[in-house]
Amino acid sequence: MPYLTYFFAPNPGYAFYDSPKVAALLMVCGFFVLFSIAVRFWRRRSSNPSFKRLSRSWASAAFWFGLVGFVFIVARVEQISFLAMRFLWVLWGISFAVYLWFQVRLFRLRYYATLPSQVTEDPRTKYLPSKKKNR
Repeated sequence: MPYLTYFFAPNPGYAFYDSPKVAALLMVCGFFVLFSIAVRFWRRRSSNPSFKRLSRSWASAAFWFGLVGFVFIVARVEQISFLAMRFLWVLWGISFAVYLWFQVRLFRLRYYATLPSQVTEDPRTKYLPSKKKNR
């Protein structure tokens, strides 16, 4: 039972903005938001259509994971009940892991690069008999 009270406590305790854990979580969530902006610019410059199709949801997912993380951090520091629960961070982590697993799986299944084909000329072709023309 102490595990349930640890994860489901509506107001789990005091946290401060200058705490190293809070600072690390703020940096991770900020990285997600910046990563979403970088992915948008990266997709515009990419010329590979299969990569563009597979990375369609990366920017929005990273932005929303970062934004929800910011909300959870602020709720914890400002002691907003029920939004500061540790269980919500567990759900956040599980949903991120599931999203990452699906994206890696789809990328492995569907990513391909079309290789340019080279036409090789056989030097023997001019000596081989050709098809006769019908008149």
